[in-house]
Amino acid sequence: MKRVVVGTFALLAAAVVWSGANVAAEQAAPAAAAPTFNKDIAPILYANCTSCHRPGEIAPMSLITYKDARPWAKAIASKVADGTMPPWHADPRYGKFVGERRLSDDQKSTLAKWVAAGAPEGNAADLPAPPAYNDGWNITPDVVLSMQEDYPIPAAGEVPYQYMVVPANFTEDRFISDWEIRPGDRRAVHHILLYLLAPKEVVEAQMKRQQQAMLNRMFGPPPAAAANAAPRPAPPFEFACCVQIPDGQSGGRPLPKDQQKDPGPNYRARPVGMAQGMGGFSPGGSIRHFPEGMGMRIPAGYSLVFQMHYTTYGKATTDRSKIGLKFAKTQPKTILNTMALINASLSIPPGEANYTIDNAMTFNRETVIYSLVPHTHVRGTGWHYEVTYPDGRKDVVLSVPKYDFNWQHEYIFTQPLRLPAGSKLYAKAWYDNSTRNKSNPDPTKTVTWGDQTWEEMMYTSITFYNPPPSTTSAQQQR
Repeated sequence: MKRVVVGTFALLAAAVVWSGANVAAEQAAPAAAAPTFNKDIAPILYANCTSCHRPGEIAPMSLITYKDARPWAKAIASKVADGTMPPWHADPRYGKFVGERRLSDDQKSTLAKWVAAGAPEGNAADLPAPPAYNDGWNITPDVVLSMQEDYPIPAAGEVPYQYMVVPANFTEDRFISDWEIRPGDRRAVHHILLYLLAPKEVVEAQMKRQQQAMLNRMFGPPPAAAANAAPRPAPPFEFACCVQIPDGQSGGRPLPKDQQKDPGPNYRARPVGMAQGMGGFSPGGSIRHFPEGMGMRIPAGYSLVFQMHYTTYGKATTDRSKIGLKFAKTQPKTILNTMALINASLSIPPGEANYTIDNAMTFNRETVIYSLVPHTHVRGTGWHYEVTYPDGRKDVVLSVPKYDFNWQHEYIFTQPLRLPAGSKLYAKAWYDNSTRNKSNPDPTKTVTWGDQTWEEMMYTSITFYNPPPSTTSAQQQR
């Protein structure tokens, strides 16, 4: 399936209509006061745009130099004016988030005045130094880990999820403060999910414990163990419904042999021992930076697994994706984990322009949510998240009224969201399976959960941690 390109890359349009009224108003300003690229526009672009708009990155053109930016001047101003650029899709009425990609009114006005004045270059002495990028990296990694092969991707057809083991070879626990994932072929990589892979001895010990637990359920525990057994604790969280992924999809049960598709000659199967998820790469999101005192852990002896979702685009190619890791100088006080809130029962009727589906989860322990990442495919149009606290109070914590598949943001709360035990997180997603959705592969089909872009998901990645019980909570429990 060809990669769907939607409005966020509309800067490529051959002609952009710029509001004549705005231009006329701006042209009335004295010529001497007109902003210039070197003095006024370059600082805006360097601070907000060039991490993507530079050679080799995801954006379709560079905006580093005046020569780069001048042909796109009207398109830049138009897309800034209508809110398409910089890409940011959270409703400003709900929540405050780290790294919000928003321009101030003054910055928008400066861009409009520059275009109205004919987009002058200005005095070369006014031009600030462009941002320094380390060999293409946005971070300065301490180590770079790469796939072990140039994985072949065909020109056409469906490619099932591939699981690439990436050895880390760390002899001690390493704590990650930053990472950046760089796909080898951005056109072919739909997403990369990052997982830990336990070493063989850990896997074997886990299997023994699982076997003993199964025997205990069947025949009861040994008498001594039964006498000393502690009450089974409540799970840390519970889902309202619908988390069983359909058979035959990644994470679901395998189909009967006679119903399984041939995965092809280059299939890389899910390895035994794949453990904790850590996040990943999707369009618009390749970097994670954790604040001081927080991070993620890669235990000694563990490897990484890249879950690769490839889409074909008419040309045979190869991919060797990689990740750059930056280590914390000391062990963080807080180790972050991930989980997902999904509803795998979705079934979108043909032609339905406003299909909705929701789900909720209840937290049985105090939980702090660091970030949310909404994820649907090309029929997804919006998201809404609401917390109900134990006292009945409700709070909208994130609203994404114009979800864009090409920019799947991690919404990091400026103040992490602290949820007392008994709180409930509710999520709702909207889909458009009609002909008015220009990205819709086939509005005549009923759409259900699936891995591929022409299928759908209702999936939210949640990064969180459970704080240690407070003194008050511990006393109440006693």
